[in-house]
Amino acid sequence: MADYTFYTNPMSRGQIARWALHEAGADYRQVLIDWKDKPSTFLAVNPMGKVPTIVHHAEGGDRTVTEAAAICLYLAEMHPEAGLLPSDDEMADYYRWTFFASGPVEQAITSRHFKCEPLPEQEMMAGWGNFERTMNTLESHFDRSKYVCGDRFTMADVYVGSAVDWGLTFGTMPPRPAFVAYAERLQERDAYKAAKAVDNALIGEMKK
Repeated sequence: MADYTFYTNPMSRGQIARWALHEAGADYRQVLIDWKDKPSTFLAVNPMGKVPTIVHHAEGGDRTVTEAAAICLYLAEMHPEAGLLPSDDEMADYYRWTFFASGPVEQAITSRHFKCEPLPEQEMMAGWGNFERTMNTLESHFDRSKYVCGDRFTMADVYVGSAVDWGLTFGTMPPRPAFVAYAERLQERDAYKAAKAVDNALIGEMKK
């Protein structure tokens, strides 16, 4: 049995988790989930019916992890030999920007896509304030840092980088030079290329 069972759909945030699995060097078995026909075995693992979901078949019993950011950080912890964990000096940026991407960035992009952005008087209640403030804040970090934690790639870059890469690809984030340069650095990684090759092949099969 593989160490992990990976529930995914190639046209989803499952691409984030696959990249994380490849960066960690994890042994996994994929289970492809059809949006319209989700098996009961999957819903028993994750009643939300969302991908990605991983089940770690650990010695003490199965552990289920959902939410792409949590999956990324969990895999880094389970595979320290991959060198994706932060040092003490890097830890603040590692956690700050991972959860900034999973919170304000995700919310800002979603609200703009659904055309339901907060009014100025509502911004104090919105966790992201507004779209421009969120993008400016993220841009200011990558104006001075090659990666989330300065000059070194960590697992935080899988999650934050996926948000930027996805946003640039689908036009939901502005193509600012700092974002484009960051995405290009990530696209050169072997694990990124390997994971994308798997998902792109699966998408090609689905379109036949």
